[in-house]
Amino acid sequence: MKLVISELTKTYNNGVKAIDNLNLEIETGMFGLLGPNGAGKSSLMRTIATLQNPDNGSIFFNEINVLQDQMSLRKILGYLPQEFGVYPKVSAEELLDYIATLKGIASKKDRNKIVEEVLHLTNLFEVRKKHVSGYSGGMKQRFGIAQLLLNNPKLIIVDEPTAGLDPEERNRFLNVLREIGTNNIVIFSTHIVDDVKELCTNLAIMNDGKILKKTTPTESIKEIENKIWTLKTDRNELEKIEAEHKVLSSNFNEDNSISIRVFAETKPSKNFEKTIPNLEDVYFVALKSYL
Repeated sequence: MKLVISELTKTYNNGVKAIDNLNLEIETGMFGLLGPNGAGKSSLMRTIATLQNPDNGSIFFNEINVLQDQMSLRKILGYLPQEFGVYPKVSAEELLDYIATLKGIASKKDRNKIVEEVLHLTNLFEVRKKHVSGYSGGMKQRFGIAQLLLNNPKLIIVDEPTAGLDPEERNRFLNVLREIGTNNIVIFSTHIVDDVKELCTNLAIMNDGKILKKTTPTESIKEIENKIWTLKTDRNELEKIEAEHKVLSSNFNEDNSISIRVFAETKPSKNFEKTIPNLEDVYFVALKSYL
């Protein structure tokens, strides 16, 4: 399976260019779309999901011309937006049955079977009789996965799904995604680097409507080996160091000192120490165009 996006552009009425001549190819597996808030990720996801039309460009999913044949894509699409509403006082079981009907599963027997399957997969079977409106944030996100699986989708899009989840619910949610990511294309849009590191075999970094880098976690980290340096110093020195070096990130320590990570081809000064790079370093190097 392959999703091919070519020369895609989208400018909103307020003049914001959310997608800027974007080109991207995605194949089977978990694909992380990583970028800060406002990078254009949600605009791209909505365009792929046929919820809005671009100004220019093309999208093909296998043989489907997505922009010209939206219904064919929708039949095999599973989509979980950043936020979604649910009906009050309706149980998960009832709501999934209703959504399955909307997705064209006419047989009650078939609906019962698929609803039970997705409830088990998302670990919601024990709470299937409870109202979805009363679910915790993590349970609602798992319900979102359950509803998108009802039509056995081949292309799955999840947009910022772990934002606001506590660590335990986040782990449960990521485990569900791992289950479904083997034989489908799953696009996981997020600004949380750890989500991509734990889930995705391939990734792209996006900002200002453009793809800055397409790579794998392993390859991208290897690319900056021997180029990441750390320095522990007084916090008052941060501004001076930022003016002199390519600072990627900084963290305050308990003793009021500050630890700084810097990108440089060679050792910046005798006070710096070489350190092992990580995916967050890759992210900041790309965003700051240091490579």
